[in-house]
Amino acid sequence: MNKYGLFAITAVGVLAVDQLTKFWIDSSMVLHDSIPVLNGFFNITYVRNPGAAFGFLADASPAFRYAFFLAVNIIAIALILSYIRKAGKKESRMILSLSLIMAGAVGNLIDRVRFGEVVDFLDFYIGSIHWPAFNVADSSITVGAFFLIWELWKQGKESHQLSKPT
Repeated sequence: MNKYGLFAITAVGVLAVDQLTKFWIDSSMVLHDSIPVLNGFFNITYVRNPGAAFGFLADASPAFRYAFFLAVNIIAIALILSYIRKAGKKESRMILSLSLIMAGAVGNLIDRVRFGEVVDFLDFYIGSIHWPAFNVADSSITVGAFFLIWELWKQGKESHQLSKPT
């Protein structure tokens, strides 16, 4: 599969899952409803997040948040597309990482344009300690970023080993 096929299949697939799950949550639950899945550990809980990760900028004015997140997403998408265009045939792990990040960014951008905030529903907790709720797009960004960092680390290590005199 060529780099564009890998990118498109991954990004479109993840984006579809993200949007379908958010549509299901929004159409079948009332805001703040919760469905226990694993008692004491995991619920499906419908919340909306006007900010970013961990509520970043949640208290900022809606107009500022909208402009900020729109600009950040457009820049990220442009950078990712530029890298994909320049990427070599053997950079499939890098392309996969970037397509996961892009799918997540676009998924949350769609929510911000539609609702002014992001639909979150994955609620993990232990006792009364809750991790902030998140969604498929957030998961995709996190996994993509982890793989991207891993790949960059591996490339740096390989390049360092190649530059050592023997």
